[in-house]
Amino acid sequence: MVQINTLLKEGKISRIGEFEIGRYINFFENSYQDNLEHCKKNIGEFPRWSIISGYYAMHDITKLLFVKKFRIKVDFEVHATTIKLLQELIKNKELFNLIEIGYKEFLSLANDLTEAKKDRTKVQYYTGTKFLKGEYGKRANQFYSKIVLVYIEKIKRLLAEK
Repeated sequence: MVQINTLLKEGKISRIGEFEIGRYINFFENSYQDNLEHCKKNIGEFPRWSIISGYYAMHDITKLLFVKKFRIKVDFEVHATTIKLLQELIKNKELFNLIEIGYKEFLSLANDLTEAKKDRTKVQYYTGTKFLKGEYGKRANQFYSKIVLVYIEKIKRLLAEK
């Protein structure tokens, strides 16, 4: 647990008090479900936002796991810290690989959005091209079914364990 102690000392994570825990559980339960539903509903119409929402569903259910099972909240450098903490707390390589894929996909989109500031027509209007919209739709559908849903089911099993 050296990594966890380091994350605590660095202020990247902290313990959740008795009076806060219910609020955190409620928030993450609702947030991951909202993001999952948004991901599913927007695969065809807004595939890039579908991928982003899918990643956030994975991210939020992971933080729900931290809260419920370990009474830990992530405070700083949230995305990277969540992945580090997951790797430390859960020695399930497949599960870790899925969140890492989700994070990389999210980063790829975030980088695309950053580039869009420089070259708006390249990214902002991608939906104007049927080919690009179709390609992102395929990517979003595959991401949803093969990464997001698989990951969420695995986390749900961990949450159900006593």
